[in-house]
Amino acid sequence: MALNATIHKALLQIADMDRNVYGEYNLTIARHPSETDERMMIRILAFALNVPADDLNGKLELCKGLSDVDEPEIWERDLTGEILHWIDLGQPDERRLQKAHGRAGRVSVYGFASSTPVWWSGIENKLTRQPRLAVWQIPAAQSQALAALAERSMQLQINVQDGGIYVTTDKASVEILPIALKTAQA
Repeated sequence: MALNATIHKALLQIADMDRNVYGEYNLTIARHPSETDERMMIRILAFALNVPADDLNGKLELCKGLSDVDEPEIWERDLTGEILHWIDLGQPDERRLQKAHGRAGRVSVYGFASSTPVWWSGIENKLTRQPRLAVWQIPAAQSQALAALAERSMQLQINVQDGGIYVTTDKASVEILPIALKTAQA
């Protein structure tokens, strides 16, 4: 018998001073049976860091991710269905990233394992011609601290200022300092 996804609810209150994005977002997250708290919380963080200031050109959506290999974890699509931003987590292979780069206006990857620098050094040279690709590492200790905030129903305040991210609940707070392994060219 197949296991069903577990539903989590998150209310995000975002104050991103670096991008001038402020708002409140209700997310319903279908957590795949094989997904960890850490991965789910990185997915929520990636959503918060990439949510557009408005939905005039389309909106950011959580996708099937682990359940469908043809979809990212998160994407932003315009009103015609064109993919504006493809967001993946973990350590996808270079073929997946090249395919995503061909389909989307921007591609972002958020790695969160301690082996992320090793993974990136192995594929970095194969992706030098992908100017719209950005790769970020969330330090493992920080992503694990973020995972400790996971609950079935969450209220998260996410503040971004000068590249630092502060995620706060009524019980705890976590500081996250992402490391840019590759930035997208404008």
